[in-house]
Amino acid sequence: MKISRYLGLAALAGVLSTAAGVQAQTAIKVGYPLPLASHYGAGATAFAEDLARTTGGRYKVEQFPASALGGEREMIESVQLGTLDLVITSSGPVGNFVPEVAITDIPFLFRDTAHARAVLDGPIGEELLTKFPPKGLIALAWGEQGFRHLTNGKRPVSSPDDMKGLKLRTMENQVHMLAFRTLGANPTPMAWPEVVQGLQQGTIDGQENPISVIVSAKMAEVQKHLTLTRHVFSPALMIFSKQRYDTFNDADKAAFKSAGKAAAVAMRKFVDDVETKGVETLKSQGMQVVSAVDTAKFQTVLTPAYAEYAKKFGQDKIDRIRNFK
Repeated sequence: MKISRYLGLAALAGVLSTAAGVQAQTAIKVGYPLPLASHYGAGATAFAEDLARTTGGRYKVEQFPASALGGEREMIESVQLGTLDLVITSSGPVGNFVPEVAITDIPFLFRDTAHARAVLDGPIGEELLTKFPPKGLIALAWGEQGFRHLTNGKRPVSSPDDMKGLKLRTMENQVHMLAFRTLGANPTPMAWPEVVQGLQQGTIDGQENPISVIVSAKMAEVQKHLTLTRHVFSPALMIFSKQRYDTFNDADKAAFKSAGKAAAVAMRKFVDDVETKGVETLKSQGMQVVSAVDTAKFQTVLTPAYAEYAKKFGQDKIDRIRNFK
């Protein structure tokens, strides 16, 4: 009896020990607007794997893809309030919370992907990240979506004249909206979860996003025309709740930063892969693609918008980005 009782107590102790180990694993909830099979999903998975590696599995990352927790702006608000730990978001709606970030949304600001990455990974990008904590947010790293392009269901677009009158979904982003108004389109702010339905019902004619989003969101099912405008480079951001972040020790904060950088690397790799084959995929799905775009003509039409951007952000700051090497 004594032996059996001992074995019973040992077994109970093992169960309690296991339960304690499970309880010791802290949950980190991350939300993002796109499906798991997207660059955001790749980023979230890389974040979870790196965090597990550096902290010995003490954290469990719970993913909520496909706008399960709301649109981007709603999720950023939740992070700010501390009801959500982490959001992976495009930079588009971030300017409503951290106005300085909106400078990255100026059309045709970046020469190419290498230029954009150099800016964001360098002192300019680091300075912008320091603007987040006073807003209740911690930006762990710059991720990526790629250059944005135009899709619509009305007609091929190859010049600014073709933009006139098109109802285009945009993010709630004043920089983007000013650009499209200047080009003659009718920008219509709309949360991402509503976009596909809006396109199906004709509430909007088109939308603009990087190839990575156009492919993962299956835009070919609801849009006929794709124009490779490359009008805006679209960063992504890993944004942590400052309320939650401040509860962790320095070692774990460093682990979150490391995981954020790993997520950024994974997003960039995903975007690079999609950029090389995504257009062909969309063509095979029936989209008609306009690849020859007179960028200079678009920039000329945008001259009044550039004057407004200079007033808002400072021409010196814009030139610093344009000329960065």
